[in-house]
Amino acid sequence: MFQKSSYLRAAVAACALSLSPCAATYAQESTEEPIGDDSIDEVVVRAHPLSAETLAQPVATLRGRELERALAPSIAETLRNIPGVHSASFGQAVGRPVIRGLGGARVKTMEDRIDSMDVSVSSPDHLTTIEPFTAQSIEVLKGPTTLLYGTGAIGGVVDVHTGRIPHEVPEHLSAKIDLRATDNADQRSGAARLDAGAGNFAFHFNVFYRDADEYDIPGFAESAALRELEEMEHEGEEEHEDEHEGEEAFGTLPSSQLEVRGGAAGLSFVSERGFLGLSLSTYDAEYGLPGHSHEHGHEHEHEHEHEHEHEHEHEHEEEEEGGAILDLDQTRIDVEAGLEAPFTGFSNLNFRLGYNDYKHVEFEGNGEAGTVFANEALEGRVELVHDIGSSYEGATGLQFSAREFSAIGEEAFVQPVDTQTAGIFYVGHRRFNNTGLEFGLRYEHVEHDPTEGPSRSFDLGAASLGLTQALTDHWTISGQLDYSNRAPVAEELYSDGPHLATSSYEIGDPNLNEEQATNVSATLEYDQESLYFMLSAYYTDFGDFIYETATGAEIDELPVLQWQQGDAGFHGLEADFGWRALNWGNGTLELNAGYDYVRARLDSGENRNLPRIPPHRWRIGALLNWQDLLAEVSWGRVDAQNDTAAEELPTEAYNDLRVHLAYELDLGDNRLGLFVTGRNLTDDEQRYHTSFIKDFAPQPGRTIEAGVILRL
Repeated sequence: MFQKSSYLRAAVAACALSLSPCAATYAQESTEEPIGDDSIDEVVVRAHPLSAETLAQPVATLRGRELERALAPSIAETLRNIPGVHSASFGQAVGRPVIRGLGGARVKTMEDRIDSMDVSVSSPDHLTTIEPFTAQSIEVLKGPTTLLYGTGAIGGVVDVHTGRIPHEVPEHLSAKIDLRATDNADQRSGAARLDAGAGNFAFHFNVFYRDADEYDIPGFAESAALRELEEMEHEGEEEHEDEHEGEEAFGTLPSSQLEVRGGAAGLSFVSERGFLGLSLSTYDAEYGLPGHSHEHGHEHEHEHEHEHEHEHEHEHEEEEEGGAILDLDQTRIDVEAGLEAPFTGFSNLNFRLGYNDYKHVEFEGNGEAGTVFANEALEGRVELVHDIGSSYEGATGLQFSAREFSAIGEEAFVQPVDTQTAGIFYVGHRRFNNTGLEFGLRYEHVEHDPTEGPSRSFDLGAASLGLTQALTDHWTISGQLDYSNRAPVAEELYSDGPHLATSSYEIGDPNLNEEQATNVSATLEYDQESLYFMLSAYYTDFGDFIYETATGAEIDELPVLQWQQGDAGFHGLEADFGWRALNWGNGTLELNAGYDYVRARLDSGENRNLPRIPPHRWRIGALLNWQDLLAEVSWGRVDAQNDTAAEELPTEAYNDLRVHLAYELDLGDNRLGLFVTGRNLTDDEQRYHTSFIKDFAPQPGRTIEAGVILRL
C-alpha cells in the first residue's frame, strides 16, 4: 500500500523514532467561561497547540449543553449559527462547512486533529463522516490555518474532539445516553457513550443511530425562480408544462431520507507523564440524494439506445422507480500518544496517526449499483511544544498523508488518483507584558499521480504574523497577516465527465497552478463577567483562485462547467454579542446577537461574482437559566442573495424562529434532562445560497424535536 510515496515512509519512520518516549497531550482544563456558556466541566482538547494563550486568529468552540442544543444530523448544520460559518447543504444528511464564503477543499474537517479522510471534498452530495452526536466539543478556526494543517485549510478548520482515545484515567465510570425524536420526517436518533478506567487503563465506547423519512417542506421543492425560468424556456409548450406540473414535488422533498449508524471503542494506557492509546470506529449510512439527476441522465441514454416507439414506455418505468440512494461504509483506526516534558526545555510531545478505509456505492432508482467511490487514506502528525521561560512558547511539527482515491462507474467524473503530502511547520508565541506576538512558517510538498494523464507536484510555503494587544483589563485588539497557498485537488485537475449531483459535465484543467492567498484580519473584543462583544473584519486577496464557471456549451445535454483560475478578493465582517441583563440568586437572563457578511468577486470579467457566496445574516436571542429550567428563543434573518454568478439563480430571504425548553432533575447520583425544540416555527421556505441544489431542495419546514438526556 502507498508504494509510490517513499518520502512518506521516511516521514513515518522519523515519527516512529520520535515516538519512543510517547507523545504529549495539550489537554487542559477550561478555567474561564464566556457569557452564555453553560457547558459541563470537562477536559477540553484544543486544535491549536498554543491555544492556552490568546490567539490572533478567531476561534469559536461549541461544547457541553451549548453543543447539545445545536446538534443536527450534519456537522455543518450543527455549526451554522456561529458567525461566519454556513452549510453547503445537500438535504438533511449532507452538509459541509463553509467558512467566510470558502468551502469544499479549502475547509479541512477533522476528528481529533486528523482529517476525516472521506470523499466529501470530491462532490457536494457526499457525506462528511463525522457524527456530531459523539462530539465532546467542536472547534472552528476561522481563516487560513495552513501553518498547522496544510493547504486544505486555506479557508479554515473544523475539528471535532471525540475523546475516543482517553488522555486520562477517569476517577469513576461515567455514561451519557441521548434519545431524540422529531415530527418532521419522523426522525428517531439515539447516541450513548461510556468512559471508564481501571488501574493505568482508560476505556471509551460509543454508539449512535439515526433514521428519518423524507422531510416536509413548506411548498414546492423547486424554487420560484427556477419555476419561472422553466416557464420562460418552455413558453407555449402546453404539453411540457402540463407534464412538468404533474411531476413537481410539493410538501415533501423526495429522496431526502437517511439512516446512519456507527460506533467506536478506545483504549489507552496512562502513566504519570503520558499515555498511549488506540481506537477503532465504524460509520455506515444510507441516504437519498434529493435533486439528483440520475434518472434524467439515464433517460437520455434510453432515448439513444431504443427506438422512438418505446420512449413513453421507458419514461413511465423511470417515474415508477425511486430516487438514487448512496450506501456508505467506513472503518477507521486511530493511534495517539503523548508525553509530558520529554526533553529539557520542551513541555510535551504529541503523535497522531489515522488510517481510513472508505467506500460508497450510488444505487440508481431501479436498485442497480452505479458508481463506486473508494478512498484508502493514511494521515499522521507529530508535534513538539517548547516552553522557554514563561513568555515564549512554540510548536514544531511534521505532517504526512497518502490517499488512494478511485471512482468507477457511469458517473465517475474523475479518474483514480493517488495523492501524497508531507509538510513541516513551526508556530511560536512570545509575550511582552500586555502584548502577544505570534509567528509561523510551513513548507509542504504535494504530489498527484493519476492513472491517466500527467502527474503534478507542488512545493508550497506559508507564513503568518499575528499580534494581540490588551488595551485594558477587558478590551483586546488583535490582528493577523497570512500568506498561504493551496495545491489544486484531484477533482480540479482531472475531472472529465458527467457530474449528475450538480447536473453538469465537469472538465478539469491538469495545468492549474497553485492558488495563493494573502489575508489580513483584525478583531476587537470586550470580555467581562456580564458582557461580551466581538467584531472581526477580514480581507483575502487571492491569486490564481480556482473556481468553476459555466461555459455555455453542453455535452450529453448537460451544461459544461470548466475549472479555471483568476485573481479574486474576499472581504467580510462578523459580530457576536452577549449580555447578562439580569442576574438573581436562582437564575440569569442573557441577551445575544450575531451578524456576518462576506463579499467575493473576481478582479476582472463580465460577471465578477463568484457562486454560492452567503448573503447577509442576522440573529438575536435570549437565554433564561432559572434553577433547573432553561429556555432559549432566537430569531434569525437571512437576506436575499442577488449578487449571483453566471447561470446562478438568486435566492430569496427567509426567517428562522427557534425555541428550546429544557428541564433537568436529579435521579440519585444521576441527572435526567428533558427537552423540546422548535425549528423554523414560522414554516418559512429556507434555501441556503451555499447549497448546490438550493433551487431543487429547500431546508425542512416547521420541525418539533423532543428528547431525553441521561447522565450517569
